[in-house]
Amino acid sequence: MDESLRAHVDASLDQIEDLRRRGRQIKVTPAVDVMREWQRDCAAAINQLSGGSKAHWLSRAYSGAFLVRATDGAVVVDVSTSEIVDRILDVLAQARTSLSSIDSLAIPPAGTSPRRFEFVHNAELRPVLEQAFADSHDALERGAFGLALILSCGVIEAVLTDALDYVRSQAHDASASARHESTASYGETSPKPPAGEGGPDARVAAWSFETRIAAAERMGLIRGGCARLPPVARKYRDLTDADGELRADAPVSEREARLAGQVLRVVMRDLDPGR
Repeated sequence: MDESLRAHVDASLDQIEDLRRRGRQIKVTPAVDVMREWQRDCAAAINQLSGGSKAHWLSRAYSGAFLVRATDGAVVVDVSTSEIVDRILDVLAQARTSLSSIDSLAIPPAGTSPRRFEFVHNAELRPVLEQAFADSHDALERGAFGLALILSCGVIEAVLTDALDYVRSQAHDASASARHESTASYGETSPKPPAGEGGPDARVAAWSFETRIAAAERMGLIRGGCARLPPVARKYRDLTDADGELRADAPVSEREARLAGQVLRVVMRDLDPGR
């Protein structure tokens, strides 16, 4: 970790510790105005650490600190001040653990932006991939192995789709004039596409994950890194239910989640050799 990033991490850790200290004081001597100011400061810190994303696990955890569910699943609105403080302190502890256990931040210092996905041709897709990449790392650190694997595989599938779409569009443009010049006397026929890929106009988005991996390897876009994907990763779409939630009967081990993350990094290096 370079010095500037180390300083940013240390400053964030100091801020979290100060908020935790103030929270413990509020539990001893509660005051409405002090409590509100502390909550505002906590919200600002969480917003900064989560990159302003409401979908980030830290933002969701902070929002959840204000809700308590009864045994029947109903939301209980009347929650004691002491319990809210305890829950916010727990979220701050999670943030501290996450910062202390990694060598780099998922969210970079202010004024900078990650450039892991500059190689992706669809510019609108890049920030989405950045967030998914960071959320996968966060999920792994929290022990949410199923979510971590799903996010990693989703990013792999997205970058392969982008690369395949680009190569196919370039090949289509390059061969358009040649097709116009061809004549029936040559007896020209179009080569049959590999199984599962459909005709030349078939959209890559309609292919299975396995088909996209095989096509990318055959075209030389990636090497054999995907061979390390565990079986559960190759069928990662089956891990979620109709609402997109992780199925309770679809456990994922830490090893499987870490392998998926490692393969993602290999694929990124293959697609962007200059990294």
